[in-house]
Amino acid sequence: MHDKLLQYIQLEHDFTPEDIEAVKNCFEPVKFLKNTVIEKEGEVPVYLYYIVSGYLRLFYLDQKGNQITTHINCPPGFFTSYTHFINGTRSQDHVECITDCELLRISKLNLDHLIDISQAMKNFSISVFRQSIIYNENRSRELSALTAEQRYLKLLEDYPGIIQNVPIQYIASFLGMKPESLSRIRRKIIN
Repeated sequence: MHDKLLQYIQLEHDFTPEDIEAVKNCFEPVKFLKNTVIEKEGEVPVYLYYIVSGYLRLFYLDQKGNQITTHINCPPGFFTSYTHFINGTRSQDHVECITDCELLRISKLNLDHLIDISQAMKNFSISVFRQSIIYNENRSRELSALTAEQRYLKLLEDYPGIIQNVPIQYIASFLGMKPESLSRIRRKIIN
């Protein structure tokens, strides 16, 4: 499992053999079954996850008890409730495996250690968190500027495998609409 992570982190950063060994030692391989909640609301997120295979989502419960999906991710990518993971604060979100998942996880303590001993890991971590900020800004812009149909079509373009792997109610919530509205959009596109 580490091979996929190492390929990913070395795309734009030069890791020494010592850096690579430290990464292997600090990232723990784990597998979870579909529908497993791996981080819970009210707890400090313990791990940053690298997705080797599968789909994860970040969601919270609104005042009526409805699940609101705020993020969906698939490989290659990192996933957690970032703000709470970085700050060591209690999260309002759950992290759930939408499908069976193979992940590599690293604790905040081990991540901080890797960043301290490896300039390449420090640079890579900064790059990952920058990408997260850019993604969140773009997502906010899309939610406010694009129509529901445009958001759906963009999602399909960016993540073509999502329809086969993620239940429609999660996709609808992620796109800021009701499942019935997404069903109408999908029928319109098919026709």
